[in-house]
Amino acid sequence: MTGIRARRTADVPELVEQATAGNARAVGRLISLVEDASPALRQVMQLLAPRAGHARVIGLTGSPGVGKSTSTSALVSAYRRRGKRVGVLAVDPSSPFSGGALLGDRVRMQDHATDDGVFIRSMASRGHLGGLSWATPQALRVLSAAGCDIVLIETVGVGQAEVEVASLADTTLVLLAPGMGDGIQAAKAGILEVADLFVVNKADRDGADQVVRDLRYMQSLGMQAPSQAKVDGHWVAPIVKTVAAKGEGADEVVDRIEEHGVWLASTGLLETRRRQRAADEVEAIALTVLRSRIGDLRGGDALDRLAGRVVAGEVDPYAAADELVAGVTQ
Repeated sequence: MTGIRARRTADVPELVEQATAGNARAVGRLISLVEDASPALRQVMQLLAPRAGHARVIGLTGSPGVGKSTSTSALVSAYRRRGKRVGVLAVDPSSPFSGGALLGDRVRMQDHATDDGVFIRSMASRGHLGGLSWATPQALRVLSAAGCDIVLIETVGVGQAEVEVASLADTTLVLLAPGMGDGIQAAKAGILEVADLFVVNKADRDGADQVVRDLRYMQSLGMQAPSQAKVDGHWVAPIVKTVAAKGEGADEVVDRIEEHGVWLASTGLLETRRRQRAADEVEAIALTVLRSRIGDLRGGDALDRLAGRVVAGEVDPYAAADELVAGVTQ
């Protein structure tokens, strides 16, 4: 195992060159380095930084059973018809035994398996409550540097915590379906605030029109009417009905995504969202480093001494935390 890791570390520049040339195997190996938190990751990100950042990131979220994987596949087909290179990150629940992706959405996207213009990767959430792997932002950078024009992030489907996808995406799609109580769920989860586009899938079933009416009603309660919103420059999430299993409605969804992209660019919000995304990533990396150093202290006696002083009443926990932070940042 050590030999494999050493070999991967040694050929990072070559891997990056191959990945940026569109080599799917090299892209996969780089994402594996990301997921494994390889020591080579700093070098990988340093080499990728000048080449990444141009891809449009589309997030798909919604309750389990609404058809996220089928919708993702339909969107991939729609973008490929427009000549776009597409990357898909399907963030699955983790296996409790191996830590790997449990569902393996690539199995459900076999239509694109032989398409060189599509790269699909299942990533394990590894217990992350928001449904997104901690490695997702860096995997996005790999796919962008590899020439993907569009990157679709399909999340686990874990309910209310799914709103986290909005922090990673330029445009967030919230999928709903008739007969699943999604109207109530949308209100509970705050989905109205994160959705840039609502997709009512399985629209050939009874109740689809009612879901649309419920969404419009909730929008009228929580947002300005569309006519006012256009005047004031706000975005009101369009509602599109689809039947993803038949590919119906996917092109309209892509059209609405493109409209949202134009609006983001014209208002300056695209830059704002991407800056916030980068800030969150930097913060997450910094916190990971700090946790690692604190973990090292647990192996010694510094943290134990601080804990003893807190128990003895010699110092309060805030002062002890300040001392701990000072110790790990020196």
